[in-house]
Amino acid sequence: MRLSEAQAAVDAWISQFEEGYWPPLTNLARLTEEVGELAREMNHRFGHKTKRADESEQDLALELGDVLFVLLVIANEQGIDLEDTLERVLAKYRRRDGERWTPVEAP
Repeated sequence: MRLSEAQAAVDAWISQFEEGYWPPLTNLARLTEEVGELAREMNHRFGHKTKRADESEQDLALELGDVLFVLLVIANEQGIDLEDTLERVLAKYRRRDGERWTPVEAP
């Protein structure tokens, strides 16, 4: 699924409800909550903080999906085309960091 298709799918989901998009700062708080859940799972898996015996393992992919969903919501609410934005960001990294690290040599 392309980012534009993902943004359209999220918009279709939200548009079916009268409440529609939440205000920007509410969406930012929601993004922070979801990133916190992702951070917690990453820390349990790869960091020093182990889970309690009564805690179940979360699906890392779904935690990332929740973050992506809220990012798509924020982009939609703000009228931002994420495909164009990603292309611009990749160009920025190519310019800024293209010679920063050692390239992988082709086999």
